[in-house]
Amino acid sequence: MTDISNLPFIPFAKPVIDEATIAAVGDVLRSGWITSGPKVQAFEALLSEYFGGRPVRTFNSGTCTMEIALRIAGIGPGDEVITTPISWVATANVILEVGATPVFADIDPVTRNIDLDRMEAAITPRTKAIIPVYLAGLPVDMDRLYEIADRHNLRVVEDAAQAIGSTWRGKRIGSFGDLVSFSFQANKNITTAEGGCMVLNNDEEARLAEKYRLQGVTRSGFDGLEVDVLGGKFNMTDISAAIGLQQMKHIDPVTERRRSLARHYFDKFGAGFEARTGAQLPVADFENSNWHMFQIVLPDHFPRARFMSEMMDRRIGTGYHYPPIHLLQLYRNLGFRENMFPVAERVGRQIVTLPMFATMQNDDVDRVVESVNSIFIDKAEKR
Repeated sequence: MTDISNLPFIPFAKPVIDEATIAAVGDVLRSGWITSGPKVQAFEALLSEYFGGRPVRTFNSGTCTMEIALRIAGIGPGDEVITTPISWVATANVILEVGATPVFADIDPVTRNIDLDRMEAAITPRTKAIIPVYLAGLPVDMDRLYEIADRHNLRVVEDAAQAIGSTWRGKRIGSFGDLVSFSFQANKNITTAEGGCMVLNNDEEARLAEKYRLQGVTRSGFDGLEVDVLGGKFNMTDISAAIGLQQMKHIDPVTERRRSLARHYFDKFGAGFEARTGAQLPVADFENSNWHMFQIVLPDHFPRARFMSEMMDRRIGTGYHYPPIHLLQLYRNLGFRENMFPVAERVGRQIVTLPMFATMQNDDVDRVVESVNSIFIDKAEKR
């Protein structure tokens, strides 16, 4: 019998940092220019090329990109913004940050993304924008999303934090649409340690984004300085940009490797897994999703904490993405309660993130699946 204590630990996520990246960061540190400078400019140019020539501006997080996007769209007090309850809390927090009112629409039980029918039903005369989230890198139906937005004259701030490398009908997410926000946080497919970027529609929006990310400042000449909007301190450093420049060299093979790992997960779980266990696998999309995460939803009778603990006992890390936003205390204080969004609440109670990262091996997937199956078998035998 295998001694589990001797098995290597498999984390649920792991950044891929090569020696070229480490060397590039060293070069920046030695250069003396470590805040926003030539590396940021080069990174923005590379991202713009990747997104089909659209203007791109980088920031120190993928959260501030959405807040700034809402400000660029003119969203503020008195406005409503519709989003999903299943996301990192930042998605809704940015709506509050600009003084607007968050409105939630329940999720699709299969894709776990916002249900577009329920989203449209939630639109009122006060609705000014929508924030769809592409959970685990899987886009919503982009054609339907923008048809709804256009018909109701709404701005779209795409929370594509997890979706760099994802596509829709052969087009990269970010290469089309309205305002598109990406995250480069440490566990994302492409990282800058911390950071993010926003894809914008035109140069005017890009200049406004530059103001918002650095105190609202516009400079001219040697000593000209003006401030005409209330900005913050959201600029990316050259250190982070140097990491990003190296990471972008590998984005296509990273995406393909993740899709390959996802296929292997499905092969190992097999066609009868859901019927046998009552658990739900993700949508088997190997064309559009970048497979940022591989998530299963446990059956209602199976305690998630116990599952995660037993996986840890087998030296396998898992994650929890995400608790329903509307049931967090901040949002309860705004009047949200249980049973308002039942699908999101069920998924939020039982969703588990299994290991998925580009350097993961097929043998690692085999071990994860064998562990999942053994836990379900053990649970069934004890019931």
